[in-house]
Amino acid sequence: MKYQDRSEAGRVLARALADAHLPDVENATVLGLVRGGVPVAYEVATTLGLPLDVMIVRKIGAPGNREYAMGAVASGGAIVLNPGVVRDFGVTEERLRHVIEVQKEEIERLENLYRQGRPPAEFGDGGVILVDDGLATGASMRAAIRAVRPLAKHVTVAVPVAARSTCAELSKEVDHMVCAMTPEPLEAVSLFYREFGPTGDDEVIALLADARRRQGIRDCGAQEPSQRT
Repeated sequence: MKYQDRSEAGRVLARALADAHLPDVENATVLGLVRGGVPVAYEVATTLGLPLDVMIVRKIGAPGNREYAMGAVASGGAIVLNPGVVRDFGVTEERLRHVIEVQKEEIERLENLYRQGRPPAEFGDGGVILVDDGLATGASMRAAIRAVRPLAKHVTVAVPVAARSTCAELSKEVDHMVCAMTPEPLEAVSLFYREFGPTGDDEVIALLADARRRQGIRDCGAQEPSQRT
């Protein structure tokens, strides 16, 4: 099975979450991992009538191969490292510290860009639902989990596709884990999408604005449009 794009994946994931009948989900806040997780999270939040916010996670790339993660840094300063990968690439403690600081500065920049002066969402009794477009190793999601774990009553991870082994490992760190598809092995998340282009900052900002508008309509008891324009 392949999703047409992240929007379709989000709608499928929303149905999977609804079918899971999770406790207190009606009070949850959906957090989309920036950037590719935000279009998925938007559909989840819209379908389930939940507020949407972002969780910014920056990958710590290996020297010469930025896509190969040595670890990740999340909003709030949570850090996840893979010591074996750090050791294999011969990265010194000083170099690692420098890379982490650079990513923290980028997280702060993106926080200001996306929030535009608004504070982060407050988590209700239903806690948070962390959403990404897929999980391979799970390093970024693990950093996100550790960032929200001290703040949220419940933590749920929900993704359209993830390696079965990654789902099993992350399920030990959260209250609920919802994976719509769990292939094993999973060589690349992109293989499960027909369209998997990059998500831009403008799209993230627009989706957050539309989600706030929809939530405002819902809070006022008005009828919301059935389709995203």
